[in-house]
Amino acid sequence: VQLQASRGGLVQPGGSLRLSCAATGNIRGINDMAWYRQAPGKQRELVATITNGGTTNYADSVKGRFTISRDNAKKMVYLQMDSLKPEDTAVYYCNADLRRYSGNYVYPLSSHWGQGTLVTVSS
Repeated sequence: VQLQASRGGLVQPGGSLRLSCAATGNIRGINDMAWYRQAPGKQRELVATITNGGTTNYADSVKGRFTISRDNAKKMVYLQMDSLKPEDTAVYYCNADLRRYSGNYVYPLSSHWGQGTLVTVSS
């Protein structure tokens, strides 16, 4: 199982960027999906979560500016980031709680991470 995030990039303050993340491999089902971020010198923090039913939750720092969504058929999660600020600069990681399988065996629910993608907000 792999989670592959799209490339981040350099964005000017006030700009927008959309991240995507695809889950591939032998996946039986995906529960919650999420985006985290880690700024230089800081701990990783939760940005947004979305359940498989579409219920979302956001960190206070991004409410009203970021939107998390998912496509269950494609096993993808997205993060639309608008009104970006320099303090949004960080490595962004996607995360999924999922059940993988091998043959007829379904493994217990486990958490999987994408590789991280750098988003830099600067003029």
